[in-house]
Amino acid sequence: MDIADTEQWPQVSDDLQQLHATIRMLRADLLNDGNALINEWQPTITRPTFLPSARNLAYYLALRRHDLRPLQEHLALRGLSSLGRSEAHVLATFDALMALLASATGSATSGVYSFPSSASFTAGREAIAREAATLFGSSLSGRSTRIMVTVPSEAAESPLFAETILQSGAECVRINCAHDSPEVWEAMVAHIRRAEQCVGSERRLRILMDLAGPKVRTVRPAKESGDRLFTDDRILLVHDLGSSEATDLPRVASTIPGVVGQLTLNAEVWFDDGQIGARVVELRDDGALLVITHAPPEGKKLRSAKGLNLPGTDLEIVPLTAKDRADLALVAQHADMVGYSFVQSAGDVALLQEALAEHVSDRRPPALVLKIETRRAVQQLPALIVQAAGHQPSAVMIARGDLAVELGYERMAEMQEEILWLCEAAHTPVIWATQVLESLTREGLPSRAEVSDAALAARAECVMLNKGPYIAESVRLLDGILLRMQNHQVKKTAHLRALRSWEALFGESSAARRDGS
Repeated sequence: MDIADTEQWPQVSDDLQQLHATIRMLRADLLNDGNALINEWQPTITRPTFLPSARNLAYYLALRRHDLRPLQEHLALRGLSSLGRSEAHVLATFDALMALLASATGSATSGVYSFPSSASFTAGREAIAREAATLFGSSLSGRSTRIMVTVPSEAAESPLFAETILQSGAECVRINCAHDSPEVWEAMVAHIRRAEQCVGSERRLRILMDLAGPKVRTVRPAKESGDRLFTDDRILLVHDLGSSEATDLPRVASTIPGVVGQLTLNAEVWFDDGQIGARVVELRDDGALLVITHAPPEGKKLRSAKGLNLPGTDLEIVPLTAKDRADLALVAQHADMVGYSFVQSAGDVALLQEALAEHVSDRRPPALVLKIETRRAVQQLPALIVQAAGHQPSAVMIARGDLAVELGYERMAEMQEEILWLCEAAHTPVIWATQVLESLTREGLPSRAEVSDAALAARAECVMLNKGPYIAESVRLLDGILLRMQNHQVKKTAHLRALRSWEALFGESSAARRDGS
């Protein structure tokens, strides 16, 4: 039901009486719908401190069902409180607006509405800050956005890497359990702890151990992997290379054969981080016939072990593999956070929570990091957060690499904003990930677009950098960018710090008045 076009809503206009009636009805609507969601979620929430956050999330979801643009314009025209920054404190925003409108219109019910306390406005952001501190540790130099660094394999050989990033300003590290072995991970952890003692700053690097999850990757016949694919070429995506029928067409299989049988006619298929796109034009007993729709002009080789994405196909895959379950014994022992790849439903989250409980019966389990990397995970995000944060400290990682392929780049640009808003409403920290300052980290010089991207990342509670020879330089640059940006903005709210770049336009007398001289 949209405010702009339904007869059930009073007409939105500049008249304060009608604005008051509209806001009153909108508040009643979000309470009704939001409380219904809370009643649905509450039985699954065992962590009492998350209940106020869940309630705020429910009200925010109920509010954002409506197209608020006409109402926003009229509120702004009257200089009234905007709903556009209400994420962390939905009801408090409405209470303030209701009290102001009741007073301005001389409403007989003006005594019913009172302005909310400052505590009710700050409670949401304080909850996010507490959760971020629990997951990512204490921030440095007053910087509210932490920096996370992916640990390279060579970090298992000496504590030098950990010492370097500690001195550069990182607060936490990520160990990717898709690579190396438990012995290597243990060596990494030992060197991280040794580096903390060597640096002597009394700082402790928080460790995220990222479960490998189900790897949906390509499998190619060795003799075909050197062939280039071009737009309009045809290729067979088969269940199994060994049992597929003889054909002159190039073939590719998946490391998880079951995904091929879930494809439908006209489904999209993307390979190698979106560098090759295809569409299903025929379903066969041995798989699916694809036509290449996107490829570089010079063609592209498709080799084994490359990413395979099926956007628009709700894959039924168990996200917790046998390898993950085996790794959990060590992960639960050493990790402050567990990264969950390919999570798509509340049931998936419960599966990991049950598996973790087997290893942490005598202590608190590690925090959860939900990696949002599929279309289905985006659609299920509220349920994922409630299941995770309803039981233990949790965060959301915007895994922009796979997500961009799954959603398309245009939709990705919009969706990363919506995920930030939703997580703020749930008082859940966000990790901004994938290709942050990638050129600087790998080659020693950032691109201008990367610097702008890093500035946008200041709205998250943590930013993840990938490994590379210039990682220390990336940490130091990111540290400076984040510190500068937080002086200007927190989430969507501008601080309106004085702008000094154009101060000379007003002459010396202006500066003297400002300084009180």
